[in-house]
Amino acid sequence: MKATLNCSTGEVTMEPYTAEEVAQMEIDKAASVERAALEAAEKEAADTLKASGIAKLIALGLTNDEATTLLGA
Repeated sequence: MKATLNCSTGEVTMEPYTAEEVAQMEIDKAASVERAALEAAEKEAADTLKASGIAKLIALGLTNDEATTLLGA
């Protein structure tokens, strides 16, 4: 149900969503879920790259603290 406010009268009416509105809500929900999954995958990839960089710096002789400071981890 959606509420509609008539600002002139102050009357609030409740009415059901149309089929088009329901369909759009489903599309928006699916897009939101897809976007969240993509953002999670991008974060995981960035974290993996950062961990790889830290490991490489440690292999070159830096301490873990130095390596994380350099990479902002």
